[in-house]
Amino acid sequence: MERSALLTDAEPVLKEWLMKRNCSASPRQFVGFFVSLALFSLAIATLLLLNGAWLVLPFTGIELFVVGVAFLIYARHAVDYERIRLFQNRLLIEQMNAEELTQFEFNPRWVRIETGAAPRDPLKIVSRGQSVQIGLHLAQHRRRQFAAELQAWIRRCA
Repeated sequence: MERSALLTDAEPVLKEWLMKRNCSASPRQFVGFFVSLALFSLAIATLLLLNGAWLVLPFTGIELFVVGVAFLIYARHAVDYERIRLFQNRLLIEQMNAEELTQFEFNPRWVRIETGAAPRDPLKIVSRGQSVQIGLHLAQHRRRQFAAELQAWIRRCA
């Protein structure tokens, strides 16, 4: 067992934030939608093929391939999340992006939270030359509010 896993279990979490993408359809619903779209498109293409418009079928195949690729790209990022946990002596950031988990650990006494000049700009945690973008799954109007809340909780650790 890793040292960080042991500390996580023994050390109490002062505050935890979990930010996820807003996905309105479950994976099963998403697959069902794609299958119904494919069946409907193939039914129309088959009817047109029977009436002599054979060129519709290859274009239907290309259309379904492109839509399938777009759905796969969407599905890879559907479970992306960001978890920020504040402990007394450390700030742990976990970011899941396309099934790749990245973790960052900072001393909360040494971090600085930077908000961008524009609302579209991401938040950054900066410490000792290292910076991490956070709040990527938050709505733009919520980023400054989250930055203020995180800063207030970090001040409690000092």
